[in-house]
Amino acid sequence: MAANTAEPWERQDGESAQAFEAFATYRDMGPARSTAKVARELGKSGSLTDRWSRSYAWVLRASAWDREQDRVFLAEQRQARRDLARRHARLAQAFLSKAVARLQTLDPRELSPGDLLRYFQVAADIERRAIGDEPAALPEQPDTDGLDAAELTDEERRARMDQLRRELERRIAVEEDSS
Repeated sequence: MAANTAEPWERQDGESAQAFEAFATYRDMGPARSTAKVARELGKSGSLTDRWSRSYAWVLRASAWDREQDRVFLAEQRQARRDLARRHARLAQAFLSKAVARLQTLDPRELSPGDLLRYFQVAADIERRAIGDEPAALPEQPDTDGLDAAELTDEERRARMDQLRRELERRIAVEEDSS
């Protein structure tokens, strides 16, 4: 005689269509399931549903069903997280690309060093989070909020912009190398 190859939550060898219908009703009731509820819902006697439950191991089969549903749900969640991470990584890369292009056309007097650094930090943090990496700690920077580029000399402004541009290009190169 061939072994039963059906999953526990599927119709079993020797199980009548009525008995399986009753089991499926029981299985689909979730944690509040009971043979008495099945009997009421299907208009069967309680002793019949109890007998089917014992004969066809409803409790074990329903437990296997619950575990399978949990497994499927967790797999769907993992896939959704992967899809989200990929989507966010693409968006972050696009944003960084646009930021670099714009950075190359900026007159250093248009942005304060603090503004530029904040733009860069946000974009880099988004991209790192999208790939599941914690944002790298940046070296402590003096608080430049409110520092107007006009307060810097031309030489200081050029030096700061060159420093920020090099750091941005270095980080983009690191990200591209790790891709």
